[in-house]
Amino acid sequence: MEFSGLLTVTVFLPLAGAIIIALLLRGDKLVRVFAALIATADLVLTIVVFSRYDSGAGGVQMVDRITNWIPGGGGDGFAVQYFMGVDGLSVPFVLLTGLLGFVAVTASWNIRLRVREYFMWLLALQTGVMGVFVSQDFLMFFLFWEVELLPMFFLISIWGSEPRSKREYSAMKFLIFTFLGSAFMLVGILVLFFSTGTFDMTVLPDAIAGSKLLLPAGVVFTLLFVAFAVKLPLWPFHTWLPDAHTDAPTAGSVMLAGVLLKMGGYGMIRISIGMFPEVVANVAWLLATAGVMNIVYGAIVVFRQTDLKRLIAYSSVSHMGFVVLGLASVAGVAGSVSPLGLTGASMQMFTHGTITGLLFLLVGFIYDKAHTRYIPDLGGLAKRMPFITIALMVAGLASLGLPGTSGFVAEIMVFLGTIKVWAWATVIGAFGVVLAAGYILWTIQRVMFGPIKERFDDITDASGMQYIPIAALVIVIIVVGVYPSFISDVFSSGIEPIARSLEQVSQARLR
Repeated sequence: MEFSGLLTVTVFLPLAGAIIIALLLRGDKLVRVFAALIATADLVLTIVVFSRYDSGAGGVQMVDRITNWIPGGGGDGFAVQYFMGVDGLSVPFVLLTGLLGFVAVTASWNIRLRVREYFMWLLALQTGVMGVFVSQDFLMFFLFWEVELLPMFFLISIWGSEPRSKREYSAMKFLIFTFLGSAFMLVGILVLFFSTGTFDMTVLPDAIAGSKLLLPAGVVFTLLFVAFAVKLPLWPFHTWLPDAHTDAPTAGSVMLAGVLLKMGGYGMIRISIGMFPEVVANVAWLLATAGVMNIVYGAIVVFRQTDLKRLIAYSSVSHMGFVVLGLASVAGVAGSVSPLGLTGASMQMFTHGTITGLLFLLVGFIYDKAHTRYIPDLGGLAKRMPFITIALMVAGLASLGLPGTSGFVAEIMVFLGTIKVWAWATVIGAFGVVLAAGYILWTIQRVMFGPIKERFDDITDASGMQYIPIAALVIVIIVVGVYPSFISDVFSSGIEPIARSLEQVSQARLR
């Protein structure tokens, strides 16, 4: 038994706050203040976890482990460990979850409907997502993966957009898509357990390589990959995302775009690539194709959108294509492997979380004041909303990859890692950046600039608590853009063991 306690407290503090809100607190103001204190405390804890991680030493650190958490019958049986730990791949996502959890709570200060329930579900969602990134037992990973479904379902169906039927449809679509994906994952997990005798994710890669699986490795890989592709989302599993984003409340969209989608990419790297390097080496060309498909398809569809929130949702589909393109760099036609591409994909997930989180946050604030997201009805808001306009320009320029912002760092790492492996895919992916520049600049011009419309004469800029989440995300976007190594070096330490196993497979293929 190993138990430092830090990760356990970090993961379950929001859930404890949610339980206290549900059972003990009364009064909307008290609930808001308490939720903000919990979110702030958890952000501080995630900063401590990130700062304590030693990227030079690498490996899984800050372990909380109870070996017979759920004992099995007969020998080792079906025993499940309580096993939490972070490595270089997961610890930045723990930090990202803490940051966006804080942003989501502070951005929800003006919620008036069923306030106690709202903050309860929002904090519970944070625990579910963070648990995915720290779980080192595969069944525990699956349990946390499922936990986040219920809070997000209620956040969309109760506090989402009007009319009620529309938001309930979007919530149910989100639940069905992700639940079906999870069913594939559970089958894959059980096949791995009955083939290797363990759920321990730290030993599974070697156990898989040394065992005869009950199903072919390619089939197990597919079962797991489908679940991650739905969550990312990868075309054609993406159709739930625009509806969920459009009808979710502002904080729900921030968490959905910021960290829930990253669970899919994290699973692809940690499990699909880390545990099945030989299969990935054979299907890397398919990943490259899927990546550029996401990039181009998402960007083209963006130009057809008139709802500001739906526009950003489809831009997320496009930007997740860069993640998959980076993953494709693990194996090329000549057997080459580019760890830089995997690091770039990880960076893209982190930076996209902050950039798109900020975009959805700003769209929510604009909607609260202008009472519309219909782009042709907007315009001239810059003179009434200078602070929001500046923040929107920072987020937009980062989204299109302007040097000096975090978006540029991630995309250039993906391109540099992929160009020597899949040159044709890199060229097409780079065209996606051109499309992004077009739709981002066009959108900002239509929404924020031009003549002021009479209906917006009394509109006001950000106020009160709204400054805090906006400023927090703008600072992170600029700091990572100027000094990216404090994140990228950590990711590299987590990618290194995966890259070594891929290199061994590549060399074996060449012999």
